[in-house]
Amino acid sequence: MAAAVTLAAKGMPVTVFESGPVPGGRARRVTTDGRELDNGQHILIGAYTELLRLMQLVGVPSSALLRMPLDLRYADGFRLRGALDLLFSGRIPFREQVDAVRFFISLKAKSFKLPEDISVSALLEQHRQNGVLGHYVWRPLCVSALNTPPEQASAQVFATVLRDSIAGPSGASDFLLPRVDLSRLFPEPASEFVAKHGGEVRTNSPVRELAALQKEFGAVIVAVGPHQLKALLPDLAPAYEYQPIYTCYLQYPESVQLGGPMLGFSEGLVQWAFDRAALTGERGLIACVISAQGDHQQMTQEDIAATCHAELKAAIRELPEPQWSRVIAEKRATVACVPKIKNLQFRTNHKSLFLAGDYLDADYPPTLEAAVRSGILAANRITETH
Repeated sequence: MAAAVTLAAKGMPVTVFESGPVPGGRARRVTTDGRELDNGQHILIGAYTELLRLMQLVGVPSSALLRMPLDLRYADGFRLRGALDLLFSGRIPFREQVDAVRFFISLKAKSFKLPEDISVSALLEQHRQNGVLGHYVWRPLCVSALNTPPEQASAQVFATVLRDSIAGPSGASDFLLPRVDLSRLFPEPASEFVAKHGGEVRTNSPVRELAALQKEFGAVIVAVGPHQLKALLPDLAPAYEYQPIYTCYLQYPESVQLGGPMLGFSEGLVQWAFDRAALTGERGLIACVISAQGDHQQMTQEDIAATCHAELKAAIRELPEPQWSRVIAEKRATVACVPKIKNLQFRTNHKSLFLAGDYLDADYPPTLEAAVRSGILAANRITETH
């Protein structure tokens, strides 16, 4: 959709083929058990400049996002508000505070470019960041941003995330929490923008081969998950490994609240819980997020829901049993963001055929922002050559 909007804004006629009933891909609205839910709970940050620019271009109101300064609040009482809290939080030992400052000075001195890409765990070990900060900040940030366990995740990509967020300009590390469903957050307004500029978005229209499209259109952008490329472009067939994201929705009585939009969990299965009442007005609905691989992949949906409820109950006094639950598993939510990953290029060997996707940027994790940047890049290359 980022590619389509970029082309439409330049006056180029665009036709989008969307296989599902709503646009959005792995960040969309789904209907399950008669209820509309997101297929995952996504967080944007202030550093997502291109996504935010396109949202504004297609008319998404600022009220669609709840902007919060960096605030990590955990169920066990730990809290870190903003980068300055690294120095003044009473929960962080002085020695760790000094090491954290040295850690950042070291990264900044190298312009956040590492001499060698290693794992995030190895990077944290080198800089003595495996204490309180490692437990509550660096490791959770790695899992949330890279969707890959720190033992496997790319330290270079992690350094890029730190550069653009915590070490970025004012507001770059702010949390931006969606207050509308993910399809309304950008893909559907983008579809409306494309239609107003003479284009067309065809939903429920899967593409099974590209030859006919290449004959009909001057250029084609293939914007699918990398595991779906094999059917369309078998000569590329990337051998990526993948990481899942599970979201467990638990419906409680309307009076149940988390005490804030989001709450972290430092032990157990749940990593973050979101109070949908504070975001979308869905009272009593809690979304528990489990990013990256783990033992939960061998659990039944009923066991996952029961475990999430038990962990919430340990944090919320007198929490009643949930009235309803649903687990949505994106088993190939992202490619594994590992060191020295060999990324595909946006340009293929086929004439006027381009790729777009969150997996194409070797310097950035597979996020909504990476997806948008890739779409813009592919669209710009088309306008340069056509």
